[in-house]
Amino acid sequence: MHEESNPVCLCHLEGTINTISRKWAIFIISTIGNHGAMRFNELMDDLKGISPKTLADLLKDLQKEGLIQREYFAEIPPRVEYSLTEDGKQLRESFIPLLKWAEKRDAVRHVVHAPRSLHRK
Repeated sequence: MHEESNPVCLCHLEGTINTISRKWAIFIISTIGNHGAMRFNELMDDLKGISPKTLADLLKDLQKEGLIQREYFAEIPPRVEYSLTEDGKQLRESFIPLLKWAEKRDAVRHVVHAPRSLHRK
C-alpha cells in the first residue's frame, strides 16, 4: 500500500526559485520583514558576511521578482529604503513553518549528538 501524496506543480516557481534559492536571499527577505524598511548600510550591518556587490545584486533581483520595493527619497543627502511588497510579505510568512521545522530539527539533533555525559541523570 502506498502513502497518499498531495502532488503540487512546481512550474509556478520557475522564475522565483532561481532568485530565492540563492545564498542570502531568504536572509534579506526576513531581515527587511523584521524591520519594515531598511537602508542598504543597515542591511550590510545586519547581514554579517555579505559583500556589498552580492547585496546590491540580490536587492535588484528581488525587486525584479516583485518581492521587495526600492523607495528613493529626494533629500540631501539622498536616501533609499527597501521594504517588502505584499508578495514579499506573503513569501516571508511562508518561510515561518520551514524555520520552525529547522529550529525543532536542530534542537533534536543537538540532543541526539550531545556527549554521553549530557544524557546521564
